[in-house]
Amino acid sequence: MRKQLIGFAYVSIWVVIWGTIGSLIDYPLLQSNIYLPGSIGQITTFALTACFSIVLAVLIFPTLNSKLNE
Repeated sequence: MRKQLIGFAYVSIWVVIWGTIGSLIDYPLLQSNIYLPGSIGQITTFALTACFSIVLAVLIFPTLNSKLNE
């Protein structure tokens, strides 16, 4: 049960990180009228930040997992 809780928390934290980074990148682009809300530009911004976030989460997990299991 503990492993499931840690896994759920880990994924949840990364979703928040992804959303925050995506929004921080998205906001100035929207304000500069580089693209419109709901456009392919906005989708691309969030898709790229999702990919970046997934890669980081996968790279960091083994280190975090080994520290939690000590």
